[in-house]
This record gives sequence, C-alpha cells and structure tokens, in this order.
Amino acid sequence: MGTTAVAVEPRPARTGTVAGKLSNESFITLFMIGVLLALFAVACAFVPNFWLPRNALNLLTSYWYVIILGIGVSFLLITGHFDMSVGGNVALTGVVCAWCCQAAGDSPNPLAVGLGLPYGAAVAIALLCAMGVGAVNAFFVVRLRVPSIIVTLGTMMLARGLAQVITRGAQRNTSLPDVFGVLGNTFLPGTVVKVAVLVMVLLVGAAFVLEKSTVAGRRTYLIGANAEAARLSGVKVGRHIASLFVLSGLLAGITGILLASEFKAGVSGRAAGYEFDALVISLLGGVSIAGGFGSVLGMFVGAIILSVVTSAATGLLLSPDWQFTLKGIVTFLAILAQRFALDRRKA
Repeated sequence: MGTTAVAVEPRPARTGTVAGKLSNESFITLFMIGVLLALFAVACAFVPNFWLPRNALNLLTSYWYVIILGIGVSFLLITGHFDMSVGGNVALTGVVCAWCCQAAGDSPNPLAVGLGLPYGAAVAIALLCAMGVGAVNAFFVVRLRVPSIIVTLGTMMLARGLAQVITRGAQRNTSLPDVFGVLGNTFLPGTVVKVAVLVMVLLVGAAFVLEKSTVAGRRTYLIGANAEAARLSGVKVGRHIASLFVLSGLLAGITGILLASEFKAGVSGRAAGYEFDALVISLLGGVSIAGGFGSVLGMFVGAIILSVVTSAATGLLLSPDWQFTLKGIVTFLAILAQRFALDRRKA
C-alpha cells in the first residue's frame, strides 16, 4: 500500500510552511483559485455591475452543462485518455429522448412523429444510447488499443451524424408531452436556480468523494501515473478505463436530457464545441494532459474561470470572434502560470 500511495500522488518535501505541506494537486487548485479571484477583480474594474450578487450567482451556475461533462473528461485525462465524443453524445441523447417521446401516428410532417413512449422509458433509452457510445469508445481503446483521441473524435462525428439523421438535419420540437419540458425548467423553491444546477452540484460532490475516498479513485491516479505498475499490482487497468468511458457517456447523456428538456426540443446541432470546453476547464483546473494528476475540484474552478472570462467579454460588448480569442489567450496564460508556479515550487 505504501508504494501505491507514492505512485498515486507524490508528496513534496515538508518545509515547515503551509505551502510545503500541501500536495502539488492542492497547491495548483489554490493557485487557480487565486487566478480566479484576480480575474474577477479585473472584470469588476472594467465591466459595469459585474460585482452584483446576481451576476456572481450566474457565474457559478451558467456552465452547469460543461461542468457535468468535465467530470468524465477529467477522470479520463487523469488516466491519460481523452473523450472528445461528449458533445456529439449530448446531441444524440437529446434527439433520441425527444424522438421516443413524440406521439406516434400519421402526420404530413415526419419530424412530428415519434415512438410514442412514456417519458421515463424515453429517458432510459436515451441514457442507454449515451452509455453505448462510451462502450464503443472503451472497446476500441481497451481492446483494439486505438489512441483515445482518434476513437472519440470518430464517435463524436458518428453520434452527431446519427442525430442529424433522426432530425433530418433540423430538430424535433413538436408533438412532445408537457412532461418533456418540466425537468429542465423547474427552479428550486424560492430561488432562481434550476434543478439542473442541483444535479450538477450533486454529481460534482459524488465525483469528489469517488476521487478522494474510494479505491476506484486511487486506482484512477495509479493508472495515470504508471499503467504498467498498476497492472503488476493487480489493478484491472482495461476494465477500469472502460468503466470511465461508460461513465463519461452516462454524464453526457444526463446533460443531453437536461438540455433537451430545457429547450423542449431535440436538436442535432446541440452542444457543438462542448467537448473542447470540457477539455479546457479540466486543463485550467490543473488536470495533467499526460495523466496522473488533477482533481474534480480543480476542474470546477477552471469552469468558473472560463465563465468569468466569457461573461466579462460579453459585458465589454466584444464580438464573438474576439470573445473566442480572449478565451484562448486566458487559457494559454493560465496553463503557463500553472507550470511556472509548479516549477518554482520544485526549485
């Protein structure tokens, strides 16, 4: 067990200071919280009313969908693998859920005719479909040893292509039962916070416990640090990685169902680019692209950083092109700052 602990999370030498007693992972998370506070202060100085409590709440809740996707993406990154299929999987899940819910029968509009299933059955089928995409990823990565970035880019296009076939390149938003829009448009009592945000908080909390307090969490770090050492110590590496791909698919499915319910439509173009946003917030939060390092809490901080930058760019009335450029610059500088801080700490 002692050997495993060292491989999972190497500890810096203790120097007698608080910083010296922190692991590198905790140090980076605190460092990125400092970056977040600095960016928020700059935004407050340049964007009118940016400091208002309502805006601060919006910063914490507006990226709930990317955060849910970021959980699965972060776990896989820690093992040294990518999942770029989540955006296409979100679109496919929402479309399948809407199609299953639409009333069956004859109609001159083929996009108004579905399978006529109860909403609960539609949700179950959509989630199975989402996990199926994760299982396909797992099969090619674990069994056939195809690089995960290649496989998941392929399944991203496959999933979105199937969504386009089902919607004929458009959307399914008619003949849906009233219950279809309830889940995504229900607010917590007495608040302006949607149920989807509560789902995000619960999933992040569960992921944090899984990461820090379970054998599965420790195995995730061990595999990322040294997959061969993990295998020799008895860890079923392939099975664990496969389960993480299926988990990532499930999280994409949950996101797709919530978004489809919020907009009361299954749209084939939904979640375009979300896979890159999920990757960005993971990297911003300190998850190593090489594996073996990172945390869900750090990913959450990365999401809030991205939310601050996006909201500030909108408040400054920047064009979408410049907003995209600003997000890229901030991401690049934040990751460089992480590396600089870690290098200085090790020196």
